[in-house]
Amino acid sequence: MKVEALSGADLEAALDRVAELRIRVFRDWPYLYDGDLAYERRYLEPYRDNPRAVVAGAFDGDRLVGAATGMPMEDHADEFAGAFEGTGLDLSDIFYCAESVLLPDYRGHGVGHRFFDIREAKAAELGRHHVVFCGVQRPADHPARPADYRPLDAFWRKRGYRPLPGVVAQYHWKDIGEEGESAKPLQFWIRELT
Repeated sequence: MKVEALSGADLEAALDRVAELRIRVFRDWPYLYDGDLAYERRYLEPYRDNPRAVVAGAFDGDRLVGAATGMPMEDHADEFAGAFEGTGLDLSDIFYCAESVLLPDYRGHGVGHRFFDIREAKAAELGRHHVVFCGVQRPADHPARPADYRPLDAFWRKRGYRPLPGVVAQYHWKDIGEEGESAKPLQFWIRELT
């Protein structure tokens, strides 16, 4: 397994595969995302075009099996930045770890830690003091929730992250089986870099 930050031609070559991974991994619980490649390509363009962004790839040989993205909070979607109003946190001090997607067979082998290491290093390089990410909140009794589902809270806490009380963004996407998009609550977690 090789996990590295992608840039230039390597990043350009990987973007469609990152888009496909996002669709495949986020289709599962808890995201239930019914994605399409055209949307994903548009969504990923800012990561390609922004020198302050980072895209990390996990490779098994030449096969991309996972990816993680991040960029300064003020460069990301307004829906996310607005969640921080009234917190006293300055957006220009926050680095946002967006998605982290990894095929199931490759989980539990340290790739998730490497994804955070790469994004946190980018945050430090940019002089950011806080790193955040968010995760979707679904009701405990949601009919699609697998009986054996284990949330990633313990992993995130081990990395030094904690939930930010009341800092919840609303983001729209189409769930599997829905006719159209609906708002989903996303809880933010934060870690201070030293």
